[in-house]
Amino acid sequence: MAIVPGRRLGPYEILSAIGAGGMGEVYKARDTRLDRIVAIKVLPAHLADRAELRERFDREAKTIASLNHPHICTLYDTGHQDGIDFLVMEYLEGETLAQRLQKGALPIQQVMQFAIEISDALDKAHRTGITHRDLKPGNIMLTKSGSKLLDFGLAKLRQEAAPATPLSQLPTVAEPVTVQGTILGTLQYMAPEQVEGKTDEIDARTDIFAFGAVIYEMATGKKAFEGKSQASLIAKILEADPPPISSLQPMTPPALERVVKTCLAKDPDDRWQTARDLTRELKWASESSDHRDKVATVAPARGARLWLPWLILGALVVIVTVGAIWWRNSRPSEPTMYFRGPMSFSARDMAVSPNGHTIAATGYKELPRKSVIWIYELGSQDAKPLAGTEGASFPFWSADGKSLGFFADGKLKKLDLDGGPAQALCDAPSGRGGTWNRDGVILFTPSGQLGGGLYRISASGGTPTPVSLPDASRGEGSQRWPMFLPDGKHFLYMAFNVSIQSDSNAIFVGSLDSKEKRLVTKATANAGYAAPGYLLFYRDKTLLAQRFDPGKFELRGEPVPILPDIQYLARVGRVGFSATDSGLLVAQNSGAVSFSQLIWFDRKGNQISMVGKPDLYSNVSLAPDGKSVAVDKTDSANQNTDVWIYELQGDTAKRITFDPAVDAMAIWSPDGSRLVFSSSRQNVFNLYMKAADGAQEEKPIQRVDADEYPSDWSRDGRYILFNRGPEIWILTLPEMKSAPFLKTSSTLRNGRISPDGKWVAYASNETGKWEVYVTSFPAAQGKWQVSSGGGEQPRWRGDGKELFYISSDGKVMSVPVTEGANFDVGAPVPLFQANPRETVATSEFLFYDVSKDGQRFLINTEVTQTEVEPMTVILNWAARLNK
Repeated sequence: MAIVPGRRLGPYEILSAIGAGGMGEVYKARDTRLDRIVAIKVLPAHLADRAELRERFDREAKTIASLNHPHICTLYDTGHQDGIDFLVMEYLEGETLAQRLQKGALPIQQVMQFAIEISDALDKAHRTGITHRDLKPGNIMLTKSGSKLLDFGLAKLRQEAAPATPLSQLPTVAEPVTVQGTILGTLQYMAPEQVEGKTDEIDARTDIFAFGAVIYEMATGKKAFEGKSQASLIAKILEADPPPISSLQPMTPPALERVVKTCLAKDPDDRWQTARDLTRELKWASESSDHRDKVATVAPARGARLWLPWLILGALVVIVTVGAIWWRNSRPSEPTMYFRGPMSFSARDMAVSPNGHTIAATGYKELPRKSVIWIYELGSQDAKPLAGTEGASFPFWSADGKSLGFFADGKLKKLDLDGGPAQALCDAPSGRGGTWNRDGVILFTPSGQLGGGLYRISASGGTPTPVSLPDASRGEGSQRWPMFLPDGKHFLYMAFNVSIQSDSNAIFVGSLDSKEKRLVTKATANAGYAAPGYLLFYRDKTLLAQRFDPGKFELRGEPVPILPDIQYLARVGRVGFSATDSGLLVAQNSGAVSFSQLIWFDRKGNQISMVGKPDLYSNVSLAPDGKSVAVDKTDSANQNTDVWIYELQGDTAKRITFDPAVDAMAIWSPDGSRLVFSSSRQNVFNLYMKAADGAQEEKPIQRVDADEYPSDWSRDGRYILFNRGPEIWILTLPEMKSAPFLKTSSTLRNGRISPDGKWVAYASNETGKWEVYVTSFPAAQGKWQVSSGGGEQPRWRGDGKELFYISSDGKVMSVPVTEGANFDVGAPVPLFQANPRETVATSEFLFYDVSKDGQRFLINTEVTQTEVEPMTVILNWAARLNK
């Protein structure tokens, strides 16, 4: 029964009907709380009247809600009112792929674009444990921003609701709709195992078969399988292959033909085994399509074929003559060769030595989980760790290849490979790249925070001096990832805006000798230069190469794709690759994702229970009542980070922030009613406040031109402790006035107020490594060192009689505290070894919290969901550009 406009389902006011189908009716509605337009899908009575189906539906809907992906229609909410079950979804404007296909086949560029987008969406879903099972053009929406996959989970629900029917009992009408109560899906897009009712064999590869049929239809305008009856259609699916795409569309790239043919294999074992594999192949097919378009020529007319043998003979004469001349003056170029570098760990960042065969990469191998620099010689079986590089990030080589620069413990450090300990050169609270020229000048970014510019320092030490600062008129937040050009004076760097949607991210050329800056190209990550004159940069999820004049600082020709799908860290604007003049290029595949699980441990390190499902979590913050936890969760597809709240009893979750900016590091008010968090939505991380129940929109507390990160809220509700740059500040409530609390020559972080409000524990790198200290509060007087041998991330027990922190090797440490006029602590005692997703030296992330009684620890623990990804190694990578 249709719902009339004006009626409300919960807070949603029905505006108009959009459409109807076998699974219910869809309406356009307005969310009266958030004043936004949504789509409401109402489930039919034959499903809504059964309690067990409603329970399954709610459980499935919660899973689907976690699929935050730019090409999956977002599920906002579910509800039940007056006997009506409904879904609340993202409202999309556009047309379905089925509607578009009524006009015929799509251009090959659109076929590739939509195929890659939907394949990536399927990969996201499959990794979350969801199989679509009804993939078809009618469930794909085409919008201005690209394609969107619809109706996740409903097919699975229908499978649970109705048993499969044998082939002999199927109706014989060939209709492009799901036959309810029989087999699941839409027949033209079913895999053989589906039409045979083999439910135990239906998995992600079933979706891949259906997707192959969809791609085929996009490219040809024809269905892959057709028949005059349902029986004949089933026979085609089980036994016949569709006509080659090229027989209908002669200009189809062979690579795409191969992709679709593999998707449509009858045996699931012969198909692409994962959507991730399929996505990679589609990206390569897209690249080959681009090359084909550039060199495509018109086929000769029928009459002209008579001249073809003579044309070939003439061409051969020319080729032989030119080839002979060329052979006398040059040697044939070596081909481009690809292989994988065998590594026993996943590299986080890498740099190739000027010698062209030694690779320095950061990563970790085993507990204690702390990143070090590994040295890998091309052709060897594994890499070797470098002592003295614990906590290292973003390594770079000296011009002579005898030394390495890197960042660790909030410092810029260097290490001579001939021997000797690592030396700290200067402070670098959150270093974002460095480069080292022949004159012994190191150019680096000491801080990735707002206003962080490029500085120079002698490799022998000294005081850093500024070289270039961000251009606020362009919306630049910082400048990072410098790389010297061959003259050793000019350098490439990236102008970076922390907002994911920023259009100001670009590569520039700067100079040590002047303030000149020249825009080179738009890019979303670091760039590199390699002789004989190529700029490598990252854009549209692909590493590109383009000819570049290092004297005139100008690009020439068109960019050529080199590698798709490599590791990209959107929050810092970094992609994992390095190239040399000798023709070696190494890159880290994007599959190296470290998932984590929120796990409760007791004081002996025994696992008690888990919260939520494995995902990309960070910054754990327990509510004052101990019933819920706020965490950051990053979407692996678009790298967007938001604050989520997980209920610890029912294990339910709700998303609190929805802005496309990075929203992170939430802390609770003492009564648990509000959250303060940091957001980059104004191209700077400022403090925002929001009701913990999500009922109110977030509001900025203050707008300043400096990055701010909250760390604690006093128990009396009067003070919020936060970091502004390397300093700890206080925000006084309700006046909303801020003032410095603690400022030193070193970097400070992780400030935590004691339960009685008399002390603040914090971490400082003043000794060259992170240690935990305590000072008085609200006036900082006196200082007591708590940790020994390294430590950070302090936490107080609820009664203030015990202080916890994390040692430099990742152990949870306990220190007894004696109350009195002066602060007094006992000796630190290790409780157990933690295995956090984040490395201990990562300044922005807090990976654990402690129950009030100090008996349980909720730790963001790494789980082994992905295998170690080998590096991609390309020899003579520029040869393909010269073809």
